[in-house]
Amino acid sequence: MFKNVVVLISLFFSVALFGQFGQVRQTGTWSYDASKKEVKVGDEIDIIFRVDLIDNWYIYSSDLDPEIGPTPTTVAFNENESFELIGDLIPTDPKKKYEDVWGAEVTYFLVKGEFKQKIKVLNKALNLSGLLEFQTCSDLTGQCIPGEKEFTIEFIIVSGEEAQKEAQPELESVQEEKVEVKKAEAPTGESFDYLLVPEDDGSLWGFFIAAFVFGLAGLLTPCVFPMIPMTVAFFTNSSQSRSQAITKAVIYGISIIVIYILIGLLFTSLFGVGIANELATGAIPNIIFFLVFVLFALSFFGLFEIVLPSGFVNRMDKKANNGGFIGTFFMAFTLVLVSFSCTGPIVGTILIESFQGQVLKPVVGMLGFSIAFAIPFTLFAIFPGMLKELPKSGGWLNSVKVVLGFIELALAFKFLSIADQAYHWGLLDRDIYIAIWFVIAILLGFYLLGKIKLPHDSPSEKTSVPRLILAIISFVFAIYLFPGLFGAPLKGLSGYLPPLSTHDFAMKELMRDEITKAQITGPAQGKNQFPTKVKYDGILHLPHGIQGFFDYEEAIAYAKKVKKPLFIDFTGHGCVNCRKMEEYVWSDPQVLKRLKEAYVVVALYVDDKTTLPETEWYTSEYDDKVKKTIGKQNFDFQITQFNGNAQPYYVLLDNDEQPLIRPKSYDAEITNFIQFLDKGVEEFSTR
Repeated sequence: MFKNVVVLISLFFSVALFGQFGQVRQTGTWSYDASKKEVKVGDEIDIIFRVDLIDNWYIYSSDLDPEIGPTPTTVAFNENESFELIGDLIPTDPKKKYEDVWGAEVTYFLVKGEFKQKIKVLNKALNLSGLLEFQTCSDLTGQCIPGEKEFTIEFIIVSGEEAQKEAQPELESVQEEKVEVKKAEAPTGESFDYLLVPEDDGSLWGFFIAAFVFGLAGLLTPCVFPMIPMTVAFFTNSSQSRSQAITKAVIYGISIIVIYILIGLLFTSLFGVGIANELATGAIPNIIFFLVFVLFALSFFGLFEIVLPSGFVNRMDKKANNGGFIGTFFMAFTLVLVSFSCTGPIVGTILIESFQGQVLKPVVGMLGFSIAFAIPFTLFAIFPGMLKELPKSGGWLNSVKVVLGFIELALAFKFLSIADQAYHWGLLDRDIYIAIWFVIAILLGFYLLGKIKLPHDSPSEKTSVPRLILAIISFVFAIYLFPGLFGAPLKGLSGYLPPLSTHDFAMKELMRDEITKAQITGPAQGKNQFPTKVKYDGILHLPHGIQGFFDYEEAIAYAKKVKKPLFIDFTGHGCVNCRKMEEYVWSDPQVLKRLKEAYVVVALYVDDKTTLPETEWYTSEYDDKVKKTIGKQNFDFQITQFNGNAQPYYVLLDNDEQPLIRPKSYDAEITNFIQFLDKGVEEFSTR
């Protein structure tokens, strides 16, 4: 009797504990629409799936390669003879960002997402239903949640050619199935210090700064630099007063900015957001971009020049000589045209780099470039005395072009890498890519020291101090790249390098495999020796050589045998923050020591698609659905037993399968995680 009372009390506190801190939460609302509501047999229409996300959560797109890691959004229609699928599920303008943990770019939606599936209607009895599967994550809480949603679409009216024109009842334009949104409040005393920074804003500001730097570099080219004193002379001779000269100089600078912004707007209007996104991810466009960048580099090296038709340039030059404010605008236009052979490749680089599916990015790029380009001309026109401080034109200007050529050549391989990954050619794996950049950096260093000469270079017997400093920077960069040849992560360049998984020779991983092997095959430790074979170890893994389990029943049995607490890691293949915790927190020596020595560890992957034998299937009491895979069973276990559905999620249990302390979610503070583990051990020792 006493034992039953104790069990009931334990269950009561377990429910209270997890009811407060482990709420199951839904992160969005799905709705369905169609491009046409009244169709005929044989028509092709788009079925539209929309999701409204709660604050600070994002959902992965459908065009994501599932091999990268995160779970892409998929729609599985229940097949029947009333329709035919045409093509794949297409996302509408997803955002892009690089995630270090996957070593690759991912596509996703913030706030709202939209997906379209084209179908062909085959008969009047249209029957559209199926299952949505997706993954949402939060950068605020560090959690990821796999989700699924059944749908049925009944608002489409189908008729044949001979259909009677009867008045149809008015239908709602959008059929919505509302999903209750429960916002879990942070427990008292807990704070989140990992805040979401909008990717767009950071990307645009970073792109603006990069374009501004390109604009400054464009000034130091042979086509542009000599025009500064010519421009100042033009304003001085054509103005009747100092104030008029200043006014014209300001209009001149503004005109340069306006011209380049118009180029950006023209670029956007010609290509648009949708095409820009396709160009950013498509293989063939990226091959074209690679070739264009190589041509830009060869032009800067002096193999040939990219020029505009001379007749067009001459006509603009004549308009500039008309004087007045209109003449000032055409003077700016003439500067843009005359400098094209040097700035064209730079402008082209900015425009190509702006292919990220955003309307503003080409405009922002041109704004940054033009401001940097216009400010010096305006300042020198206002303060002509500053010209005396400028260095003389000479061979150093050509050196600037050549240095830019090396940079263009290095950037070219970024685009070839995208195509290589899309087609899985394996031609430009990470180590080959790094080797190419390493060689380019070394060659640039030797060029700056005068050991390599290119066409149009002036003879020089001495190396100037600026060239020496730049050479040192180039060689230091090469040395930084060198460890990457052997598997070093090179996090500072993660956005430009292929995924680490494509590396043919990673010393760190080889050493880790050997350590793990030694731990498993080492000397016996009596009756508590860790099993040499555990369930699912052929398809699932734990990081850092941790010996553990992937099945709860097997893990808890071993924990009871060795009399240690159980550490449950609810994780997922596509969980970004799970990988961050493993990489930055679990790898800490103090954390790793506790996980290996004080706990029995079990990793329960909630998104694994491995289908279990039919004898292991069961129907969940939570949603009355049959759970057939490892992931669905683990996810159901997390929801039903611990009332939580976000990952990462860490639970500490005693040998009676009761919680030791409150579970923990994402927390990148190592000291907090150590305290979490220590409190669990301390509580376990008292039971």
